[in-house]
Amino acid sequence: MAQGNKTKVIVGMSGGVDSSMAAALLLDAGYEVIGVTLQIWPSGGPETENSCCSVSAIDDARLVAYLLGIPHYVLNFRAVFEEKVVAYFAEAYFRGETPNPCLACNREIKFGELLRKARGLGAEFIATGHYARVRRDAGSGRFLLLTGADGQKDQSYALYGLSQEQLRHTLFPLGEYRKPQIREMAKERGLARVAAKPDSQEICFVPDDDYAEFLRQRAPEKVVPGLFVDREGRPLGQHRGIVHYTVGQRKGLGGTFGRPMFVLGFNPERNEVVLGEDADVYTPVLWAEELNWIAWPQLREREPVRVKAKIRYKAEPAPAWVIPENDGVRVEFDQPQRAVTPGQAVVFYQESLVLGGGTIVSDPRGLRRRST
Repeated sequence: MAQGNKTKVIVGMSGGVDSSMAAALLLDAGYEVIGVTLQIWPSGGPETENSCCSVSAIDDARLVAYLLGIPHYVLNFRAVFEEKVVAYFAEAYFRGETPNPCLACNREIKFGELLRKARGLGAEFIATGHYARVRRDAGSGRFLLLTGADGQKDQSYALYGLSQEQLRHTLFPLGEYRKPQIREMAKERGLARVAAKPDSQEICFVPDDDYAEFLRQRAPEKVVPGLFVDREGRPLGQHRGIVHYTVGQRKGLGGTFGRPMFVLGFNPERNEVVLGEDADVYTPVLWAEELNWIAWPQLREREPVRVKAKIRYKAEPAPAWVIPENDGVRVEFDQPQRAVTPGQAVVFYQESLVLGGGTIVSDPRGLRRRST
């Protein structure tokens, strides 16, 4: 982050401590900093107070920009957010998947639409408050994504989908810091209000983190009761609609099955939720497609790669082999993994280096492809 010299950078400011300090650190480093807050809430949608796009968040971002002495603008990205994030989220759930809309938002909105806007305004970079790092490899010339120095806050998993062009024009000022340092630095700069704000834990457009109710209001005809079935298709009882469940879930099934039962997967074409025992939730293999490689352009055909693979945002990376296969990869774990979930991302690491990742498309019950 040594470039400075009044190079123009657009900072995505959410009104939280991380993006506020990203702007402050860039200002200290000599950049010409412009703060931007994205108004991405779908028209007519409700707002959650502790979200990156609420009215209070915009006000907080505006106040921080004033205190730092930098310009601040609000950009209306509602239509494109609805199309590329909210619609994607809903359609994936109705297919029986469990998507992560934050990954789509990063790829399409924060590092997609915002970067295009920034470049059009003559800015060389965009910056955010993510805990991750970007380095240029001198040998290959590729821009590499690395984990943040704070292992507890590392957000590289959510950034694996970024392209070389996006990484080339992105700065992560917090990459070398730990979260407690950032909060303390914010207090020292007089940003006490944002320094004390809690981290956002919920999806910004889903009130009270109630996915099922959000989806029911969006498409009530798609959230209807159906059957719980076992792995052989035998009926076990009635469910409330597949959007109420996710792979590995035990609580909230609402039935008396005579033994503990867990969600294994879905047959969305028949509106069925497949149940089984805890041991059935584990699988040693998954398939992934829609791959994005950062460390290299693509995998060599049929050449296995040793990695640590992360199957959800808060999961521990697990030792595995990645094997190219048709339009995707097969991932073989040293130890079976619990609740491998179609729609989630699997991200591959070697030490602190993010190799790339893709979307899980396998069904843990029978490793059935999503497209069939």
